[in-house]
Amino acid sequence: MKKLLAFLFFCHVACSVKHSLILFITATSGVPDFPEFMVSIQVDEVQVGYCDSNIRTAETTQDWARKFMKDNPRQLEYYVKECYNTQHFFRATINSLMKLLNQTGGVHILQRMSGCEWDDETGEIRGFNQYGYDGEDFIALDLQMLTWIASKPQAFITKLRWDTDKARLEFNKNYFIHLCPDLLKKYVQYRKSFLQRTDLPSVSLLQKTPSSQVTCHATGFYPDRADLFWRKDGEELHEDVDKGEILPNHDGTFQMSVDLNISSIAPEDWKKYDCVFQMSGVKDVIITKLDKSVIRTNWVSPSGFPAGAVIGVVVGLLLLLLCITGLFIWRKKTNGFRPANTSDSEDSNSDPN
Repeated sequence: MKKLLAFLFFCHVACSVKHSLILFITATSGVPDFPEFMVSIQVDEVQVGYCDSNIRTAETTQDWARKFMKDNPRQLEYYVKECYNTQHFFRATINSLMKLLNQTGGVHILQRMSGCEWDDETGEIRGFNQYGYDGEDFIALDLQMLTWIASKPQAFITKLRWDTDKARLEFNKNYFIHLCPDLLKKYVQYRKSFLQRTDLPSVSLLQKTPSSQVTCHATGFYPDRADLFWRKDGEELHEDVDKGEILPNHDGTFQMSVDLNISSIAPEDWKKYDCVFQMSGVKDVIITKLDKSVIRTNWVSPSGFPAGAVIGVVVGLLLLLLCITGLFIWRKKTNGFRPANTSDSEDSNSDPN
C-alpha cells in the first residue's frame, strides 16, 4: 500500500495537459480516537473534498469546488449519500477480510485508490481501482479484461467472489471509462483559472548565525515546474550547495530552498554570488544577490545589544534601590526606632512589632 500512498500524494504529473481525479478511501478497525471511515477527493493532486464517519457529511476544501457544488447541488447530494452508503460496504469488507485471514482483533486498515486520468491533448483516458489491506497491495481491477487481479494469494477468494458480481464490474467499467472522465473535464473547466495560472514566489535569504550556511528560500510559486540554484559570476554552482526538494504549501502553491556554504567565501567575494529562481515557461527570472543587509536572521551578537539600554537599566535599578533604602530609614526614624542593647536581645522572645 506504500506504493499507493506514494502515487497519491507525491507523484507529479509528467505532462502539463494530463489531469487526474482520484478518490482515496480509508477504513479502519481497532484504531481508537480515529474515524472508522475517511474519503479524500483530489483533482490534479490537490484535495477538493473530504468526508469521514465523524462529520457525517461531505465538505469542499477549494473555492472553485464550492462554486461547482453550488451550481450543481445534486452532485453534492450524491457525494453526501455515497459517503454514508460506502461506509457500510467498507465495514462489511474489512470484517470479511478479518474472518478470511483468521484475524480476531488488533489494528487493521483497508484502503482504496480509484479514479481516472485524462490527457486533454491526446484524449487518452486511463481508469484505475485498487485496494490495499494492512499496508500492502491486495487486489486491483483490470478494466480491459473486466476482472479482478489478486496481488497476493490471500486475495484470491475475494477475487473469485467479486468476479461473479457482473453488474458491479459493468458499473465500474462505465464509471471509470466514461463518468469519471466526464466529471473530471467539468472540474477542470471550473478550476481552469487555478490550474493554468502562474504564481511567482517571494524569495528570501535566511541564516541562523554569521558563520552558518545561507539558505535561499522561495515560497508561493505555482506550478511546481521550477528551479532554484546559486551562481558565482553567472555560472551555476554544483559544489558547496545543498538543494532541497520541492514541497507543497497548504494553499496549493509550492516552496523550495537551496543552501550555500559560505565558510570559504571571502567577504569581498560575496558580491560575486546570487540566488536564481527560474520558472519553467516564464522568461524572467528572480535574482537575489548574496548581501548581508538582506539576510533575515534571529541571531543577535552580544556587541549588537545596545549599550545605552544596559546603562539605562543599571542606573534605573540604582535609583530604585536608593529610593527604597531612603524610605526604609525614614520609616524607622518616624517609628522611634532605637538599637536594642545586649540584655534586651537576650531576654526578648516575642515577635517583632
